[in-house]
Amino acid sequence: MVIISAFHPALFPQENNDRYISSEIAVMMRNFTFFFLLITGSVQAQIRTDSLISPADSLRKIQLAEIVITASRIPESILKSPVSIELLNAQQIRMSAQPSYFDAIENLKGVQLLTSSLGFKVYNTRGFANPTNVRFVQLVDGMDNQAPHIGAPIGNALAPSDLDILRVEIVPGAASALYGLNALNGLAQLITKDPFTSPGLSVSQKTGVNHINESLVSEKLYSETSLRYARTIGSRLAFKVNVTYQRGYDWIARDVSDLNPLANTALGLVGSDNPGRDQVNTYGDESANRRTLTIGGKRYVVSRTGYPENQTADLRLNNVRGDLGLSWHIRPNLTLSYRYKGAILDNVYQRTNRFRLENYRLDQHGFTLESPSVHIRAYRTSENTGDSYNIRSMAENIDRSFKSDNQWFSDFTRQFTTSSQAGLPLNSALKEARSTADQGRPQPGTVAFDAQVARLRDINNWDSGAALRVRSWMYHAEGQLEPTRILWNDFRHKTGIDLLAGFDYRQYVIFPDGNYFINPDGTETNLIYGKGGGFIQASRSFFRDRLKLAGSLRVDKNRYFNARLNPRLSAVYSPTDQHNFRLSYQTGYRFPSLFEAFSNVNSGGVKRVGGLRIMSQGIFEQSYFRTSIDAFQAAINSDVNTNKLTSDQAIQKNKGLLRPNTYSYIKPEQVNSIELGYKWLFFTRKLYVDVDFYYNVYRNFIAQVEANIPKRGNSDSLAYYLSDRNQQDRYRLWTNSKTRVFNYGSSLGLRYSAGRNWVLTGNASLARLDRTDQGDGLEEAFNTPKWITNIGIANPTLWHNLGGSVHYKYQSAFLWQSSLATGVVPAIHSFDAQLTYLLPSPALTIKLGGTNLLNRAYTTFAAGPAVGSFFYASVMLSIPE
Repeated sequence: MVIISAFHPALFPQENNDRYISSEIAVMMRNFTFFFLLITGSVQAQIRTDSLISPADSLRKIQLAEIVITASRIPESILKSPVSIELLNAQQIRMSAQPSYFDAIENLKGVQLLTSSLGFKVYNTRGFANPTNVRFVQLVDGMDNQAPHIGAPIGNALAPSDLDILRVEIVPGAASALYGLNALNGLAQLITKDPFTSPGLSVSQKTGVNHINESLVSEKLYSETSLRYARTIGSRLAFKVNVTYQRGYDWIARDVSDLNPLANTALGLVGSDNPGRDQVNTYGDESANRRTLTIGGKRYVVSRTGYPENQTADLRLNNVRGDLGLSWHIRPNLTLSYRYKGAILDNVYQRTNRFRLENYRLDQHGFTLESPSVHIRAYRTSENTGDSYNIRSMAENIDRSFKSDNQWFSDFTRQFTTSSQAGLPLNSALKEARSTADQGRPQPGTVAFDAQVARLRDINNWDSGAALRVRSWMYHAEGQLEPTRILWNDFRHKTGIDLLAGFDYRQYVIFPDGNYFINPDGTETNLIYGKGGGFIQASRSFFRDRLKLAGSLRVDKNRYFNARLNPRLSAVYSPTDQHNFRLSYQTGYRFPSLFEAFSNVNSGGVKRVGGLRIMSQGIFEQSYFRTSIDAFQAAINSDVNTNKLTSDQAIQKNKGLLRPNTYSYIKPEQVNSIELGYKWLFFTRKLYVDVDFYYNVYRNFIAQVEANIPKRGNSDSLAYYLSDRNQQDRYRLWTNSKTRVFNYGSSLGLRYSAGRNWVLTGNASLARLDRTDQGDGLEEAFNTPKWITNIGIANPTLWHNLGGSVHYKYQSAFLWQSSLATGVVPAIHSFDAQLTYLLPSPALTIKLGGTNLLNRAYTTFAAGPAVGSFFYASVMLSIPE
């Protein structure tokens, strides 16, 4: 069990807490002063229909009476949910210190936030995180808002606006027994307001500032304007419209750590003297852009110079998103609704590389027919990446645009030889050689540089350009029937059994652009990938509703894989209304996403290939692990530089290090999970406690392996080919780990209603990678902090109509591993706060707040941007219908 304590070492680890607190408060006050001087007089208006602050203890009462639907796909009390579920309701959103509900989700128990940019944030629960989390599903009113080609949502691109959100429900852990899809790590359901029950006009304006006291850029303004209009037409028709427009300047990824620090240690060249360095957020100096040069009888690993991210990418944020909803009450208990959602994005996004999304467009059209016992839904999502580009490919091909790799390394070698013969010290000769080789290199901000950017962003091949050109579509149809609610009502009364059944069919369609995707049959027809499935769930209560047992079974079938079964069993025991124990066991499967199955990307000298046999047949069988090739080449360099061996001698001595690739074609991945939980109320329902413990076993993790194939087939010369980077083809293949991976965790959530409208909240989550049974080195990186802790205090009526809240977040340091960068993500200590003033008539709310008040810049993953302070002001006004 996890226990939150005021003296938890995670909260204030410094030895002298008083000195730490006082210094931090001084920084906080200085930043607040700056913020108010900047914002005063510029606050604008936001209009909202439901901005009245609720009376005393309403936060507690509303939460305890909440009905949730996501845990079991049917309405049920949050206290009696069979699995863990977290809720963010309208009151919590209103009193959060974050600027939006989407940001406030990170305050929930067990939620890990990954910030790829100011306009793109990703959530994860229970481990194995990455910036495009294909194991975590995000639904909006039941519709999946993923980008089809990656199988994961692009942040909040298709998410509701702050004005239209009703509540957020998050199920941490496997949910694929009921939802299928990719819900191995968790699922978030974003539920919006009904135009029938929430009509009126709402308009909001947020004005903010970030990049305070930063060295790379001056302070930048942020603006977000939102509008919601809902209206009923008679008693049967209603519609709503939402529009949100964001402008700002993105956070900057600026890590200069060297990912290749040992390249030249045998020569004593380390740190800034290392000519083979690969800085995290400098692009064009990666493995594909370096060579081993033999000069004067010694072997030097040398990389090209590269460009920092802020010099290569446009960091301006410019996003528009909106939706239109129409609802028709055909009969009192039968409703047909249509929903359109769309977004056009300009911001930064991260996968294996970092991308600039520009004129990136997502559209979704959906119809839903629902009654108390029947739900039928069909929708289509389309994606067009527009003018987006790969930042790394842009940087390295700008370098190559003025001078080829062969010419650059030749110039470097010639100048280094000349400088060394002239008697210059080694490090000076290396710097002189780089300066000479870089002569004529385009400089950021010049006409020549901008011309290269414009040219490369339109070339759809990352070996010679940088364009991201993907067009894809997703079609989804599903139905859900609760037969015992009405049709089989007599059966339910006689047996006490409730039944629920459902089906779904999903099809992906993608245009083969020739770089990112190809049709493996060799034609230019669209690529199609789909799956179908269904589930049945039965539940029954015993002992006067004190014990509820439920079981569900789901089956899914994909064209390329056999049918997979996903069972879930659960029990909830409630000896009283205030005490609720839960136990559940379930499995989950995930079919490979489109990208994992069918990718065909030329990426800086590396070919990324999907793991299906039709995409990668022959590559697995002929390739050698890149890790063994790197070790082989490093050993050769060491023996030549230190032991005075010839290259031939070193190759023969170390060829035993080479290892053939032992992985094969991709399969679905699986998790088996068991969870225990307990929710209870103390002190006349003033203290709410929720605790859980889980244990997961993963099999067939989908991950990537890097493996190279010699360009020639002479087996006697294999070692010579693999010692030369120019004599091998490099691949990154999607496959499965052979290792079973075990992880466990626990979390505790507390909320105390202290009287006089004071509400104290706190949660702590523990996540641990237990063990692997083989350790084959390919298991998906855990990428999760051991501890995530949140503590908050809020009061909507501090003084008359003035309310406020303060929030503290701690996240422990952890190891992040990815193909882009591996390193330790430092611990996070972040304070957020807000003040809210309400004018009841008209319904006007003014909010001033800030996140990361101390301006202690942090990153949430290796190679990600540095997140500093963000101060904001908003005014909210509503005009009811």
